[in-house]
Amino acid sequence: MKPKLKTSIPGPRSLALAGQLREYESRNVTYCDESWPVFWERAEGTNIWDADGNRYLDFTSAFGVAGLGHRHPEIVAAMTEQSGLLLHGMGDVHPTALKGKLCARLSSLTFERWNGGKGKVVLSNSGFEAVETALKTARLATGKSGVMAFSNGYHGLGYGSLLGTDLDKFRGPFVDQLAEVTTRVPYGSFDLPEGGKIGAVLVEPIQGRGGKVVPPEGFLKSLRQWCDDNGALLIFDEIYSGFHRSGKWFACEWDEVVPDLICLGKALSSGFPISACVGKEDVMDQWPESPGEALHTSTFLGHPVGCAMALKSLDILARPETIEIVERASMNLKKALHDLHHDGLVEVRGRGLMVGLELEQNAGKLLAELLSEGLIFLADGPAGNVLSFTPPFVISEEEIEFAVGKVSRLLRG
Repeated sequence: MKPKLKTSIPGPRSLALAGQLREYESRNVTYCDESWPVFWERAEGTNIWDADGNRYLDFTSAFGVAGLGHRHPEIVAAMTEQSGLLLHGMGDVHPTALKGKLCARLSSLTFERWNGGKGKVVLSNSGFEAVETALKTARLATGKSGVMAFSNGYHGLGYGSLLGTDLDKFRGPFVDQLAEVTTRVPYGSFDLPEGGKIGAVLVEPIQGRGGKVVPPEGFLKSLRQWCDDNGALLIFDEIYSGFHRSGKWFACEWDEVVPDLICLGKALSSGFPISACVGKEDVMDQWPESPGEALHTSTFLGHPVGCAMALKSLDILARPETIEIVERASMNLKKALHDLHHDGLVEVRGRGLMVGLELEQNAGKLLAELLSEGLIFLADGPAGNVLSFTPPFVISEEEIEFAVGKVSRLLRG
């Protein structure tokens, strides 16, 4: 469905809610001005309704989470059924059967499908926790504390994940509290450093927040070889790019490179805070056997509702018709953007439904203008100058053409 606007944007209720939020939430969190934000009230498929009754098209999938569409009925049913049985368990003490089932499914989707043997899993709540699990695993498995990470990489904002994140607006204020263990390399460069103390190579197979950057051919293979030669572990951060977002189950499959560890999240459950670090069995077995107190755990690990939603999401993602939907939507987006040429547009890049339009200037004004037209977009890149197209997979050809037409007209000024 196309957008349907009832009031000015933001409407009176959104403006009132923004005022309340500004009064009680830390001012660091939610950006507010006369044109931003609107307050979401409900969603379905590709559509969002705000507190004032305005309907929008969502080209963000809510940070890449709703790949299958907002409020997918089967996932809602799985959440409802599980909530009626058990809302919380004791994930590392007395877990539910769902935890083991999800770990087995993730193994079968990754290392077993890649003919890499069994995978073992640590579940967490957020993507950055999966990254920190991977970094801890590399430290235990290699005995080396160093990390190789890449320019404009984004791996989350926890202190451990900030070792890899390279966007100064996030890292800069806290850099003096971070261990000096990171070697930074230009993304896509084949000029790699000496091994030394580096035990972990942390990389996005396609950069997300960094600007939807696809690496040059052979880059991931060069990292695989470097790790093998230097006794380091290759960690793929697929929190954003996983689960068909790039047009394949995982973006690393475009290059046919198998990592030692893969970090997953966002679309894993289609709406519940859950993430996973999956690693090769021999690598993950470098963690010590639990003596009754886990070395790395959290209160909500293996949450039963999250596991139920994740299992249902993976069922749907595995269906041939889902893959066909992604392929069709990707083709429609590529076709719509093919002839987009304007002054101020530098490049169109990406894969599948993970596409960025690099502009000469910051995209902030464009985001507000698109919002006023009923379109929800986000911007990426170090300078905030990459307009991001990451819609739900169920986006229609008509909706794509409508959105690209609006972008085109706004770029023309």
